[in-house]
Amino acid sequence: MKSLYSILFVFVFSVHALAAEKPNIVYILADDLGYAELGCYGQEKIETPNIDALAASGVRFTQHYSGSPVCAPSRCMLLTGKHPGHAYIRGNDEWGERGDTWNFAAAVEDPNLEGQRPLPEGTNTIGSVLQSVGYKTAIVGKWGLGAPLTDSIPTKKGFDFFYGYNCQRQAHTLFPKHLWRNEEKHWLDNELVVPGTKIPEGSDPNDPASYAKFELTDYAPKLMLDEALGFVRSNKDEPFFLYFASPLSHVPLQAPEKWVEHYQKKFGPEEPYIGDKGYFPHRTPRAAYAAMVSYLDEQVGDIVKELKELGVYDNTLIIFSSDNGPTYNGGSDSAFFDSAWPFKSEYGWAKGFSTEGGIRVPMIASWEGNIKGGRTSNHASAFWDVLPTLCEVSGATIPDDIDGLSFAPTLFGGEPQKPHEFLYWEFPAYKGQQAVRMGDWKALRKNIFEGNMALELYNLKTDPREQFNVAAEHPEVVSKIAAIMKREHEPAVLERFKMKELGD
Repeated sequence: MKSLYSILFVFVFSVHALAAEKPNIVYILADDLGYAELGCYGQEKIETPNIDALAASGVRFTQHYSGSPVCAPSRCMLLTGKHPGHAYIRGNDEWGERGDTWNFAAAVEDPNLEGQRPLPEGTNTIGSVLQSVGYKTAIVGKWGLGAPLTDSIPTKKGFDFFYGYNCQRQAHTLFPKHLWRNEEKHWLDNELVVPGTKIPEGSDPNDPASYAKFELTDYAPKLMLDEALGFVRSNKDEPFFLYFASPLSHVPLQAPEKWVEHYQKKFGPEEPYIGDKGYFPHRTPRAAYAAMVSYLDEQVGDIVKELKELGVYDNTLIIFSSDNGPTYNGGSDSAFFDSAWPFKSEYGWAKGFSTEGGIRVPMIASWEGNIKGGRTSNHASAFWDVLPTLCEVSGATIPDDIDGLSFAPTLFGGEPQKPHEFLYWEFPAYKGQQAVRMGDWKALRKNIFEGNMALELYNLKTDPREQFNVAAEHPEVVSKIAAIMKREHEPAVLERFKMKELGD
């Protein structure tokens, strides 16, 4: 009979061997970052050397798509592996029947008014799937998938640790009164300045002193980085999953002064943003927006540096992406930065719309020694593919009820990559939309709530900006895509997301 010592030795050795076989995973999600706002995707005005270095060391995807053209549904589809026709959350939903949820000051004090519509009890997420195979899991940043006093908070949806914004409305300031650490409020040293506040009446918009009330003490993105690095340090000896859901570069225009000054010198004098399109005013809005992106890039560099110093970088898969295309409000200037190039960036073509500028997003994957660097992939993929990919990487069982396909073969080579027959989107907002990507074809159905059921058809190979509707010339393609749209739309559970024009 083996001695107890021998049994314990074998057990401990096996646990450590298992841990060594499982890579750490860091998934970094930017907020409203356009397809072309990184140097490695063609950006010429904003500097992103750390993210560009990730691309050089790994693979850069040119045909990756978000789950939705806006925030909460995109994150739902990322975490659950379901496309918009099957997902529970299909649009932003502030759960207004609770009361005055848009009263920012009231929600600061009353957690019953915070947060978005919750996910159902029992929902599987990437976090819970990775927990099942021994990972310590964390989300640091923005949640947006359930209110603080519900079952749908990170610590009850697969994450061992949470720090950040529970509510995406509260993220409309980067100097909030509070964030959440797990299930407790973390009060910050900031005054309450409600989004929409303007500079004092009669003040000079070109005077820096006019903007003093918008730059406070505790900057949420900095606090979040500190918590993320702390989680990595605390779990370096076991497999961990860090979902770093940064609020950057979503407006408001609030950024570290060193980066703002850098771009003020680079861009020169600007027309101040006085706050007429929401959020907060800023004296140099272009410099501030670029500063937010470069600060996010700096944080990516800090995470990589920490992984290297801890000796776990070589066993860490890093993925970087964005939740949807660039925005059009709050003083942002997507036209100046050509944020969605080669796609159109302005309102109607980017955030909020299922056109390429609204849902085509950057994705970079890097894993030293395991992913061959310097590559570009044109494999068409979407947010619902991330869950099965991480299952394959971690050894977890891929759930049966998802729509995603693992893109691990593209990451690592070897077996041929299975392509999607199609990618499907629907969006029950902005007048109602459906979209399908099938090979080089892209079909759009716009203004559904106004009774329009006609399909527009574009060949993305020759017309990436979706300018020339060729539906009349290809009725067989239109018919096939119309059948996909009908088949893939499952009636929404929630009333807010129902589309009666589609039979709900």
